[in-house]
Amino acid sequence: QVQLVESGGGLVQAGGSLRLSCSASRSIFSINVMGWYRQAPGKQREGVATITSDGSTNYADSVKGRFTISRDNAKNTLYLQMNSLKPEDTAVYYCKAITIGAIVPVSWGQGTQVTVSS
Repeated sequence: QVQLVESGGGLVQAGGSLRLSCSASRSIFSINVMGWYRQAPGKQREGVATITSDGSTNYADSVKGRFTISRDNAKNTLYLQMNSLKPEDTAVYYCKAITIGAIVPVSWGQGTQVTVSS
C-alpha cells in the first residue's frame, strides 16, 4: 500500500492559480492510475482529473482548459496545476492511486483545502 500526502492548497482570488502536490511514500512508476478528486461542503466527492502510467489524461468538463494533471516518477509526486480558478472550485482536494492486482489496490491522501474567493 502506498501512502499519499497532499499539499499546496490555500486561499486565492478568482482568476488566480495554485499547484497541488501529492507525495507518495514509494515509487509511483507501477501505479496504474493516479487522480485528483474534490469534495465541496454538502456535495459528493467528484473526479477532477486522472493520469495513467503511460501519461494519458482525462479531465472533468468543468476544469478542462484550466487544470493540468502531471506526475514526476523520479520525485514520486503527482501534481495538479490549477489556473483561472473560480469560486466553484472551492473544495477539499484528494489524491488517489489505483494499482491493479495489488492486495490493497486503492490509496487516498488526507486532502488539502482550496478556497477561491470572489
